[in-house]
Amino acid sequence: MSQTTASTKPISPLRRRMIEDMTVRGFGEKTQSDYIRHVKNFTIFLRRSPDTATTEDVRAYQLSQREAGVQPPTMNATTSALRFFFTTTCGQAETARHLRIVKQPQKLPVVLTQEEVLLLLEAASSPRDKAAMAVAYGAGLRVSEVVNLKVSDIDSNRMVLRIEQGKGQKDRNGMLSPRLLEVLREWWLIGQPTTWLFPGRDPINPITTKQIYRAVRNTAEDVGIKKRVSPHTLRHSFATHLLEQGVDIRVIQVALGHSKLDTTARYAHVASKVLREVVSPLDRLSPLVPKKDEPK
Repeated sequence: MSQTTASTKPISPLRRRMIEDMTVRGFGEKTQSDYIRHVKNFTIFLRRSPDTATTEDVRAYQLSQREAGVQPPTMNATTSALRFFFTTTCGQAETARHLRIVKQPQKLPVVLTQEEVLLLLEAASSPRDKAAMAVAYGAGLRVSEVVNLKVSDIDSNRMVLRIEQGKGQKDRNGMLSPRLLEVLREWWLIGQPTTWLFPGRDPINPITTKQIYRAVRNTAEDVGIKKRVSPHTLRHSFATHLLEQGVDIRVIQVALGHSKLDTTARYAHVASKVLREVVSPLDRLSPLVPKKDEPK
């Protein structure tokens, strides 16, 4: 499954078949690109066509990844791609069965304070960047969802943002608060976007995720925020701040577009205000040591 381009030689039948299999199952463009890349890397390691791999080859590849210091998320992404390739494209379920998922250390998400979010928004280098960051925080959207917003996705009558084909190829509605609507209207008056809410250098295309990452990172550095900040940090902060306000976690789950409540529940670990307001059972006990009678 060697890398080919339309300008050189035709795509290999095996790669074409895998692309067709992914297309039939509705895989997004990014997922397809990632899967192809992972299988290509396996092919480079194998030095022959990947459909000839044995269970021992699969084991050796995962061992080589571990020895090379490949991180668990990348190893698991490779496992998903190869499982699909062997099971669906090649019909070799037995080979796929020997691929192992690597346990990942659970890390708490980085969360900004409300004061830090305000600093970030006020210091944005352009009205477009400010509006994009406001959407990431004010509606809790993923960066991929922010860049794909269209002007027509703003429903000010129902006060929702329409998110088309988000993660998992699902449509959903996001929050559109009065303050966020105000920020977006300010941006529209200045930028006059027609199709994409946040157009790129060429208005035919939307802004890229890399541009938003760069804008958030550079702005955070400019205002002296020492935390490792990315657009996803704004989404984490959105969920955590809602939880601290007492919003039901199932409502937050819907706003974030999580399919599992467990994914949303991790924000309880970083919601410090919630912990501060909980009364410890120790504080509800009667005095542990009876007080001595005071002298009359």
